[in-house]
Amino acid sequence: MTTADSALAELARGTADILKREELAARLGSGRPLRVKAGFDPTAPDLHLGHTVLLNKMRQFQDLGHRVVFLIGDFTGMIGDPTGKSATRKPLTREDVEANARTYADQVFKVLDRERTEVRFNSEWFAAMSAADMVRLAAQHTVARMLEREDFSKRYAGQQPIAIHEFLYPLVQGYDSVALRADVELGGTDQTFNLLMGRALQEQHGQPPQVVMTLPLLEGIDGVQKMSKSLGNCIGIDEPAIDMVGKTMRIDDALMWRWIELLSFEITQAETATLQADIAAGRLNPRDLKLRLARELAARFHGAAEADKAIAGWQAVVSGSGDTSQLPLTELLVPEEGLRIAALLTRAGLTPSNAEALRKLKERAVRIDGEVFEDPQRFFAPGFEAVLQVGKRSFARVRLVVA
Repeated sequence: MTTADSALAELARGTADILKREELAARLGSGRPLRVKAGFDPTAPDLHLGHTVLLNKMRQFQDLGHRVVFLIGDFTGMIGDPTGKSATRKPLTREDVEANARTYADQVFKVLDRERTEVRFNSEWFAAMSAADMVRLAAQHTVARMLEREDFSKRYAGQQPIAIHEFLYPLVQGYDSVALRADVELGGTDQTFNLLMGRALQEQHGQPPQVVMTLPLLEGIDGVQKMSKSLGNCIGIDEPAIDMVGKTMRIDDALMWRWIELLSFEITQAETATLQADIAAGRLNPRDLKLRLARELAARFHGAAEADKAIAGWQAVVSGSGDTSQLPLTELLVPEEGLRIAALLTRAGLTPSNAEALRKLKERAVRIDGEVFEDPQRFFAPGFEAVLQVGKRSFARVRLVVA
């Protein structure tokens, strides 16, 4: 393959669609560094592995010599992205947006190369727009065109309200590509309408239309819903290494392959086929491959030494032997009289409720420092320190202190 062909093959890995592929091939073959844009609305203060699907693809472009624009949608965040919503979403305040944007800017360079990254805020151009400018932008598309978007059409058919400002969101996101003169825009499959809006607006402004590259939405550790902090099924990139390892080890074997495709730098497509054959033939335990993936993710954000400690700590807990002192210690505030085991497990985040904790006790699925524990009435007072475990893969090393 030519250099452009091999670059295209590498960049296409893990994508859902490339619109238009031939345009991307031509631009890669031009020898000119491309401007690759991805926008992130600062709706929550932390980035998680779901966000890194886009960030990883941006890093691939950087490694091939291109420049990426990490666009923080501080203006669009105040509108509220209607994508996938069955009701109008409450816009964020300026204070919320600014606080979340600061943490995004701090975290993004755990993946991206700082020297080849522009961090931009779309308030740079929208704050300078007049009301007349916004009216002219709104005049470039019709209500009928907006209602072609699936979430809008469903809400309209179901007689659910659609606020006028929500129609502005795709236009505003699309105009970002005009302002940045983007060659390529990346986004999740749920953003296809908005990304194509960017192409259309660029053409209307006399610019070459951007290539649209969509990537699948990463399922969270539950294997069902897309990764989301609000659903509690995510792994934040600032989480401790042991939590990254523990949560990765909870995913099922089918989801493991999708995570490898979308998150792994070390496991190539060619090797993936070999690994799948080895597991199917019984030559490889899926748990061992999952550990490899968990270590790669922990090392990416915390370094190899911390990743190795986390793996050792996880294996010590799961095997019931070994050095659990490598596990991070979490201090839990409790009343002077202490807590019963059900409340303690829930407070430690190992069970969603006291009722579930009691159910796990009856199943003999609760361990303290590796020993099965069954007494629901025992109190644990301040000063208590141990490794609590529910099932094989959920555990925490805690110390109780007076609230």
